[in-house]
Amino acid sequence: MNERRNFLRQLAMITGSLMIPVNSFANTNRDRWGDLLPLRLLGKTGEKVTMLGLGGFHIGWTTELEAQKVIEKAIEGGIRFFDTAESYDNGGSEIRYGKYLVPKYRDDVFIMSKSTASDGTTALKHLEGTLKRMKCDYIDLWQVHSLRTPKDVDNRIENEVLEVFEKAKAEGKVKHIGFTGHQNPFAHKRMLEKTKDHDIFETVQMPVNAIDLNFHSFIENVLPIALDRNLGVLAMKSLSDGRFFKEKRMQEKTQWKSEDPIIPNYISIKEALDFVWSLPVSVLITGAEKVEFIEEKIKLAKNFVKYSETERFDLLNKVSIKAGNEIEYYKKV
Repeated sequence: MNERRNFLRQLAMITGSLMIPVNSFANTNRDRWGDLLPLRLLGKTGEKVTMLGLGGFHIGWTTELEAQKVIEKAIEGGIRFFDTAESYDNGGSEIRYGKYLVPKYRDDVFIMSKSTASDGTTALKHLEGTLKRMKCDYIDLWQVHSLRTPKDVDNRIENEVLEVFEKAKAEGKVKHIGFTGHQNPFAHKRMLEKTKDHDIFETVQMPVNAIDLNFHSFIENVLPIALDRNLGVLAMKSLSDGRFFKEKRMQEKTQWKSEDPIIPNYISIKEALDFVWSLPVSVLITGAEKVEFIEEKIKLAKNFVKYSETERFDLLNKVSIKAGNEIEYYKKV
């Protein structure tokens, strides 16, 4: 128990260095569209990014009108980090960014996309499709997407996926490169080990939430290494893909029901997100298929106050009983 408390204390000390003090913003806390959400450093990229980012998966499957409204509300609320992937809705998410985000806002936003390619040829094809769908000459961040196992990492490296990513950066088609995954923290560790002597990555995306530390943990197994390598950490699954709630729906179809949900029986949405923001993450990426969902997260970001050591530890203990594969179903042991 004391070991975990010390671990959280060490992480909290690093978090402060990511936050950019208000008095150092100069004129960067506003742009022509309005006030920005608080900024954090994105690791060794040197980029300053908003602490909240809009997830692209929900932009792909919600209605066309709602997608447009959510994008506009995100901009209005000060979000400037936008996530998507070629695999989301078979490119549909990227197409919607190409319609409603890029034409008007490209010069003022940070856009990330991702490729699930298992070989170099497919990775190049994905990148060409991404740029075409989003009507971009370049994207700010391109990530090797959805690492599953250490063997999956080995296969992608052997099949020259990383060479394509490096070449795309050298050619200016992408500014920064990273990798993602939610199934297995040891896949992330393998990628970090394999690239230790040729440190090409600048970011890593992974699940970060209040129950992660109790089961197959990314926070425990990956985060310290990522920080030591000065990678920008992108937090996802902060509400465990909706399973913190009593019910999760997608396109009006119920996907999940619980008689004992984490929210509100154990903690609030605010506590869940503030826990994540109190760790050394650069961006918390949230999905929102409705305007009211993104409005809620924007308000929480604006009102965030870093948790004390005791508050972090108490919250972790509150939800520990719910840890495991039922809630974090996406983790494969």
